[in-house]
Amino acid sequence: MEKEYVRCQIEEGIAIVTIDNPASLNALNTPTLNQLDQIFDKLAGSPEVKGVIITGGGEKSFVAGADISEFLQVKGNTAAAFMARGQRIFDKIETFDRPVIAAINGFTLGGGNELAMSCDIRIAAENATFGQPEVNLGVIPGYGGTQRLPRLIGPGKAKEIIFADERINAQEALRIGLVERVVPKGQAVEESKKLLKKIMSKGPVAIKMAKKAINEGREMSLRGSLDLEGYCQGVCFGSEDKDEGAKAFLEKRPAKFKGK
Repeated sequence: MEKEYVRCQIEEGIAIVTIDNPASLNALNTPTLNQLDQIFDKLAGSPEVKGVIITGGGEKSFVAGADISEFLQVKGNTAAAFMARGQRIFDKIETFDRPVIAAINGFTLGGGNELAMSCDIRIAAENATFGQPEVNLGVIPGYGGTQRLPRLIGPGKAKEIIFADERINAQEALRIGLVERVVPKGQAVEESKKLLKKIMSKGPVAIKMAKKAINEGREMSLRGSLDLEGYCQGVCFGSEDKDEGAKAFLEKRPAKFKGK
């Protein structure tokens, strides 16, 4: 029986996904990636789940990178396929149709930073450390790091972090826009729950469409992204949620959204 490297528990509509292999600082080995992939497939088919939090097991690490021992089995002609697996899984997380928050509780390096960047929002504990150390191994970030990092913080800063393996702390990550909040050590998951519950009180259709418009629009021209925004707004205006939201506002009461 395969060891469980990724745990998932559901609390009040929130799926808490924990990468749990503290002995390796939660390294992303093949079984871990496969289990993460399977869990998100299950969550996609679970309408009771309104949002997801990804965190790391133990007190030291969110995810400290990939399993380097696996690199010895990868050659030039197989590298693209090896990386495509991780890219596909992280793309699945990025495009998941409900909010995903990374609750970052320690070392967030290499594939761990790439995983965090595939989430919608990142909340970091004050003891977190970030970096892309792949060049020390003679390779580059391959699970989206060369693409998501410059989109988040700009190409110059991304090159500094990747080229020189510059490690940054939580406050610097906040300053440059790599994370959205810094909280006391041990509080990342609880703060993520609070934020997610606030998001979950809003219109689910609107949140889904806002995520689609933001994620897909950044790859388009301004004109194309505005057209996408108009389409997403049309979906919202055609929903029952819009009618309920407008009525609740006019009647001065909390809205009771159904996600329809």
